[in-house]
Amino acid sequence: MSAFEGVPPTAREHFALHYHAAAYRLIDHLRRVEGLDSAFGRYPFLRRHLEAVAPWLPEELGWEQAPAWWDGELPAWESAVPEGGESALPLLALARNGGLDPGARLALMVCGLVEEDPRFGHVFADLQAPSAERRPCLDTVNAVSGSPGAVLIRHGLVEVANREAPRASWILRVAPDLWEVLRGDGEPALAPGLLHIPRREAEPIAELLVGARVADWLPQVPPLLAAGEASAVVLRGMRGSDRRRVARAVAGALGRGTLEVTAEQVTGEYGWPRIGPLATALHAIPVLVYDLYPGQAADVPALPGYAGPLLLVLGREGGLRGPAVARAVTIEIPRPSAADRLGHWRRAMNGHRCGDLEAISDQVRLPPADIRRTAETAAAIAALDGRESVTPADVRDASRTLNRQRLDTLATRLEPAGGRDRLVVTEVAGAKLLDLERRCRHRERVLDLLGPAFGEDTGGGVRALFTGPSGTGKTLAARVLAHRLGMDVYRVDLAAVVDKYVGETEKNLHRVLSRVEELDVVLLIDEGDALLGARTEVRSANDRFANLETNYLLQRLEVYQGIVVVTTNAVANVDRAFQRRMDVVVDFVEPGPAERARIWRHHLPRVHEVPPDLLDHLAARCPLTGGQIRNAALQAALLALDADGVVRAGHLEQAIATEYGKAGAVSPLDSSGLSGRSGGVQDLLEALP
Repeated sequence: MSAFEGVPPTAREHFALHYHAAAYRLIDHLRRVEGLDSAFGRYPFLRRHLEAVAPWLPEELGWEQAPAWWDGELPAWESAVPEGGESALPLLALARNGGLDPGARLALMVCGLVEEDPRFGHVFADLQAPSAERRPCLDTVNAVSGSPGAVLIRHGLVEVANREAPRASWILRVAPDLWEVLRGDGEPALAPGLLHIPRREAEPIAELLVGARVADWLPQVPPLLAAGEASAVVLRGMRGSDRRRVARAVAGALGRGTLEVTAEQVTGEYGWPRIGPLATALHAIPVLVYDLYPGQAADVPALPGYAGPLLLVLGREGGLRGPAVARAVTIEIPRPSAADRLGHWRRAMNGHRCGDLEAISDQVRLPPADIRRTAETAAAIAALDGRESVTPADVRDASRTLNRQRLDTLATRLEPAGGRDRLVVTEVAGAKLLDLERRCRHRERVLDLLGPAFGEDTGGGVRALFTGPSGTGKTLAARVLAHRLGMDVYRVDLAAVVDKYVGETEKNLHRVLSRVEELDVVLLIDEGDALLGARTEVRSANDRFANLETNYLLQRLEVYQGIVVVTTNAVANVDRAFQRRMDVVVDFVEPGPAERARIWRHHLPRVHEVPPDLLDHLAARCPLTGGQIRNAALQAALLALDADGVVRAGHLEQAIATEYGKAGAVSPLDSSGLSGRSGGVQDLLEALP
């Protein structure tokens, strides 16, 4: 029987017992240093702390016997808490699972006295004079608690504010988030980069939509971790692929929540050491989240104050090393299949009516986490419009919003172009573009029809190379493709990708390709020969690193799961290995007279006064590219605005002359370029039948 038997087994009451014990030890220390009367005279508030402890202490106990009595009664009360009950008592969890003995817990509470009552700061400042520091130093903690406070530093329970000072003068501070957990005040406000997910919020493993293979493996993982046969689980996959959701389910099966840690945000000498005790106090499994670049390896740190398995989340790039992952199980979380994706959309709609959800699922191919965000935004868009049902247009708008949030700092969004009739190309190029569209539409379904020789790692990515002179419609073709597929198209800025520093280009490419792949938009790499250049003989360090960039892009495109279009007007400079890896290569040539006439008609306004036969003559006499015709049509419209707003033949003549002048050439309509005879538009008009 413990004297504390009637104390409810709650975190708050358990904390109060430790807090009273620490206050009592400080009062006893002051009694020995200067006497009770002097101490109470200088610090009257201490009387109330002593009065709070007095009802627990037997009357016959003296000052010398009370600490030992308390040290015996508290463990006796804790021993009545059943195994697993420490999940509700953070301080007991630190004792049972974090290796914190009663003396160390008392030292921790001495460090935190000032967190509860700032008047203790005055006491510590006087004890540590001439220092005016109001938090206890290591020497003070040792003297008051009778236990070495250094163990708190080793376990990551406190941080040292002044490591440059002599060791005995180190000022000890309990992290605010850990102190909140120990107090039992509900969900704590954790530091940036940390997220606590209680066990009650974890889904059962059986309810996860993660693909048949992973669904078969996952139920076997918790028993492996519980038996100690595996020390960690590495969950790989793209962002949004529910890696964290899977980690929460695994932890929940072990009876724990998760403490998710974004590795790149953990900084400072107190950063990593505090993760262990915080996870232990929260009765959670640490989930370390890494965002690694190609070739990058991260050292998984030891977590003092925590005894148990680790869950590690990272993408398909990079690696982990260290004793913590020596016995790790790796699970790849795949992009959801068509059936699983439809299941995610149905769940995400959460009861909202949505027409043609199957078509939406087939067209908007997002990972699960992004499906949920998109569905929430689409429902909000519908609600703003006063509708209960969600339309495909709402989903497309929501998806576009998500794309802009993620991609606008990495690439430039282009507006998808209208119908295919806007694109004027040769018959051969048109057929190849139709083949490209077919590949993009069926890139997922075709995997089910492939023979065994293709292997299970055959991806659903589509890679296209558009070659041809500038202005022949390569960029427009990519925009038309995106419009036909109902997708967004983003153009990557190579000036922002290529970096003079070693390894930075690969990092930038990884960042762009990964984000675009997650969001399943069409990626346009314009003038891609800057990246796809042929590898050269290594004669200098520059050659070697340029070849490394080319090799990385070759490997990355081979496993790319999205749609990427690379354009170039210098196909001879493109490495042949890239051309072999392209699914479709489309050659764009300068348009002939018939194509130029069609392009002119597409770009002139609906109301104009240019005779049709004159357009045919202009198309035959002026061999402009599609881009040049577009510029000339725009210039003619601007000239028309200075008159009555109607585009006429004279406006076209001036605009064509301007376009030739930009290239340093003479317009074929200029008399000086026609062997002395007039060749202007007027002559053409007169020559028409």
